[in-house]
Amino acid sequence: MSGKHSKNTTSKSKATVNAKTPTTSLATTRFRCSRIENYVVIWADRNIDLNKLDCQNTIANLRGIVNQVNPYTKLEECIEWLNENKEETAFIITSGALGQQLVSEIYSMPTLDAVYIFCGNKQRHKAWAKKWMKIKGIHTAIKPICKALQLDVMQCNQDNISVSIMGMNEDVSMQNLNQLESKFIYSQLLKETLLEMKHDQQA
Repeated sequence: MSGKHSKNTTSKSKATVNAKTPTTSLATTRFRCSRIENYVVIWADRNIDLNKLDCQNTIANLRGIVNQVNPYTKLEECIEWLNENKEETAFIITSGALGQQLVSEIYSMPTLDAVYIFCGNKQRHKAWAKKWMKIKGIHTAIKPICKALQLDVMQCNQDNISVSIMGMNEDVSMQNLNQLESKFIYSQLLKETLLEMKHDQQA
């Protein structure tokens, strides 16, 4: 990323939104669950205006699934943040105009899970988008993106839980395995409830 930019410029091009996460006794158990706040949604579009109601509604919809939403209007700042991110799994929503260059720059990043193209013309972007497996779809509305995002987040949760179970002591007894299975089911129900909760803009 080149050049200097003022604090005012930065504040207009990127904003981070966090929702409060309910605490739960599950956090104290040996069963280690992937927490929803380990995920981040990056929304990259030159036309984002946080003063407009449609942009506010889009962010509110995304916050209903993932706590942290980072809107960017500048490609360079978006890539810079992703390069610095070493822990959070990233889901990218990008305009078609920015998408082609953005995807080629970030595709190999280990924290990148999925990309969704949000544009006004699907046909215009089909040719280049089909070359990248992490692009999960081209959409002209936010609702289908939210549905796809919700499924991908739930899949990540399940994958991470499976890894956590396999990483535990191999000498676990059958009784303990049964206990883990019960905790797994309870954890899945809890996460699905959290994902389906509606978060207003004051949350």
